[in-house]
Amino acid sequence: MTLNDGEADEMSISVACMHCDDAPCMAVCPTDCFYKTDDGIVLHDKDLCIGCGYCLYACPFGAPQFPQQDAFGERGKMDKCTFCAGGPAESKEEEYEKYGSNRIAEGKLPLCAEMCSTKALLAGDAQDVADIFRQRVVHRGHKDGAWSNNPQASADNLAYDAAHKG
Repeated sequence: MTLNDGEADEMSISVACMHCDDAPCMAVCPTDCFYKTDDGIVLHDKDLCIGCGYCLYACPFGAPQFPQQDAFGERGKMDKCTFCAGGPAESKEEEYEKYGSNRIAEGKLPLCAEMCSTKALLAGDAQDVADIFRQRVVHRGHKDGAWSNNPQASADNLAYDAAHKG
């Protein structure tokens, strides 16, 4: 498929948390530092994390990572995408210091989706995101459909993950 968005020769790769319904990181964490919000966002409590790395190896997307620099140096407590939804802190200031801005509570998109130059990263209602995926596949796909002779079937297959996210 040809994508005609963004700058020529620009390449990006997202290593973001998929906020799985049955998150493997939650299942393997010995300290139960991972939890799911009512919105289905998988977050972790940095104060409970011991940095064992089990979540890194369990996650099929490689979302939990050891910090590259800062407080824990080369190894230490894990860090992961918060979908810009903050974390379990006592005060707004403490939350910002540990987890960054809670853009979701502010009614904003996660920063990755807002700043993505190709608009490949989307966030929002699962059905709205699925509809956008369907439109893109039909518009950008092969003349007979992206992967089959039935354009709607191809669009439905591509949008499956987004449509079935919690």
